[in-house]
Amino acid sequence: MTPLPAAEFEEELRAIGEQRYHHLHPFNERMHAGDLTEDEFRGWVRNRFYYQLNLPIKDAFVLTKLPGSEHRRRWIKRITDHDGTDGAEGGIERWVRLGESVGLTRADLHDDRAVLPGVRFAVDAYVAFCRDRPWLEAVASAMTELFAPDLLSRRITDVREHYPWIAPSGLEYFRTRLTQQPADIEHLLELVLTHADTREKQLACARALEFKCDVLWTLLDSVQLAFGKDA
Repeated sequence: MTPLPAAEFEEELRAIGEQRYHHLHPFNERMHAGDLTEDEFRGWVRNRFYYQLNLPIKDAFVLTKLPGSEHRRRWIKRITDHDGTDGAEGGIERWVRLGESVGLTRADLHDDRAVLPGVRFAVDAYVAFCRDRPWLEAVASAMTELFAPDLLSRRITDVREHYPWIAPSGLEYFRTRLTQQPADIEHLLELVLTHADTREKQLACARALEFKCDVLWTLLDSVQLAFGKDA
């Protein structure tokens, strides 16, 4: 099969996000409409933290397989963005502050006995995917980031409007990601559009992105089932 030109392949990937990214999930739609209870919001923050904790782990697996030192130098920033560095907090610590702003303690967040089974299954499957699959597919699975900036911007605005009980300092995670993601997205596109040089590789990348959309969707399914109004 002849590969699609890069521009058409990118359009194909973006179409997947438009149809399957978790901004369309009912729980997310209710969050942005201001319809979540405090228990629902806390349940989401607590369980999403398990995903946040595992991001640098999956990125470490990808790092070991990337083609060349230039890409490894650029990719390692993802790990320090979440884990932090000496004297600078990372995204995990900022998520702890979000948890504290909704009434959770640091101990609550780090007690993984509270992680819902569906959330654990989905996140662990994502880490295993990045560990076991070829690096190109692992990188492509992260391309949900293409669709994140708009959602993050909306989240900052809508949480401030609809959930005044959440301290503004708790939203720093989302503000920081807005400044970090442009470079990450640029690198993702460079890697995938350049190295998916056959139609077979392009299709594998598309399936990887669909898988990641399913991971995020399953996370919200689990939270909605456990904490939703009708739970």
